[in-house]
Formats: sequence, C-alpha cells, structure tokens
Amino acid sequence: VQLQASGGGLVQAGGSLRLSCAASGRAASRYAMGWFRQAPGKEREFVATISWTGGSRSYADSVSGRFTISRDNAKNTMYLQMNSLKPEDTAVYYCAARRVTGVATYSRYYDFWGQGTQVTVSS
Repeated sequence: VQLQASGGGLVQAGGSLRLSCAASGRAASRYAMGWFRQAPGKEREFVATISWTGGSRSYADSVSGRFTISRDNAKNTMYLQMNSLKPEDTAVYYCAARRVTGVATYSRYYDFWGQGTQVTVSS
C-alpha cells in the first residue's frame, strides 16, 4: 500500500484546511487509517483514526471538536477536515494505514506511512 498525503498549506489562526490521503493497493479500503503529526523538535503524535467502514473514529483531545476524519472507500481516500486552526496545530501531518480493520492511536500499530504534508498556522 502506498499513501499520498496532500492539502497542507499556510492558513491564519481560526481558518480551515482539508487534508487528503490517497491510498493505492487492492486491500487499502479494508484497512483502518489514521492521521499523525510532528512539530519541530517534538515527537510524532496521534491526531485521529478511522476504521475501515468509517463507523469507528477516535480523536486526540487537542483536536476533538475541531477536526473531523472521514473516508471514501470508493475513492480509496481519507480526509481530515481541520477547522478553528490554532498556531499549535502547526506540524507535518502524516497519514497512515494498518492491516487490520479496527482503529489504533499508537503509531507503532501502523504498517504504512505517507510522506507528510506541512500545515502552518499563523497567529
């Protein structure tokens, strides 16, 4: 499975962005997926995860209520709608997939990673 993240950019605080993660591979639509982020000088952290059906989702406390994860299995694409962005959301955002159908919040449970897309929120 190959993952391609896109949609990052520069936005002012309070603004919105939508990230996309396109997955290739026959089984990709059956995999749970997630978003992680890494700010300069910090460790990679969990943002959101979604099961293969989309019926189960989980968010980090820091983004709950502002970010929404979704997926379109017909297009093999996952999304992260980010609203009310804050400067502390600035990071490289990575999409990931795991070979099972259920959600996971730890990066070590993911088998495939995209290249990352930069999100910068100015104050």
